[in-house]
Amino acid sequence: MWADYLIWTFLGIGLTFNGLGVIGLLRFPDVYTRLHAATKATTFGSIFTSLGVVTYAFANLYLNGNSGGLTLALHTIVAIACLILTNPVGAHAIARAAHRSGTLPHPRVVDKLEEVKR
Repeated sequence: MWADYLIWTFLGIGLTFNGLGVIGLLRFPDVYTRLHAATKATTFGSIFTSLGVVTYAFANLYLNGNSGGLTLALHTIVAIACLILTNPVGAHAIARAAHRSGTLPHPRVVDKLEEVKR
């Protein structure tokens, strides 16, 4: 069935991005690059995983006529919208707070905020 392939594709892409976010969180040298990896990768990973849930819900609605699938799909879409809005804002706030507290980036990372202060 086509929906199953689409669901597994979305879940595979989502898990891949989340796994890359974990690797970036473990491998990158400072708080800024770790935050970048975790935020970007897990945002995309969560979006694709949620798209798998939405696809499952609509397939369940279409095939079985179950109205609970519509509720699940709408809740998941609202969760995706909240995720898209809050992840970048939270990451920016954490990075700004780290910079203001004096946490320096890795020497190979260009610090544009420090250049602006001069």
